[in-house]
Amino acid sequence: MTTPSETQVGATQYEVDFVSWVEQQAALLKEGRLSELDVTNLMEEVEELGRSEKRALRSQLIRVIKHLLKLNYQPNAFYYLNSWRSSIAEGRTQLKLILQDSPSLKPYLAEVFADCYQDAVTEAVTETRLLKKTFPLKYPYSQEQVLDPMFLPRADTFNDTAEDR
Repeated sequence: MTTPSETQVGATQYEVDFVSWVEQQAALLKEGRLSELDVTNLMEEVEELGRSEKRALRSQLIRVIKHLLKLNYQPNAFYYLNSWRSSIAEGRTQLKLILQDSPSLKPYLAEVFADCYQDAVTEAVTETRLLKKTFPLKYPYSQEQVLDPMFLPRADTFNDTAEDR
């Protein structure tokens, strides 16, 4: 069995304590000590930040679409209405925050919308046990509807009015 000090021999601060490394890099940047920066790992982390934001956007988009589909196509959806509405609202809030923080992701949302719809269908099929053919081949909701906090499919079926939302 190795001890912590044995596993750290020859390891960089980046490998041993990521948070400490981040704090050190931030301090070096603030102090203008650019020649001391761990440029290689900084580049990797900055690139990962962009990928992480894109993953978060895709994840929330899939979640919102999946729950819209379940509301729209699952029999007896009213049993789950509050839970799904809550998940849709939370997902939309997260999407709004992601797009506010990174407006440059708006074109990316359009780029991945069709793929996210397919992923949402796959997840909805798994969760509902409905046949895949239950769901449309092409997404039934526009991007605007998916992001619109007032839009719910089949709202009239659930005695829902704008005043209720």
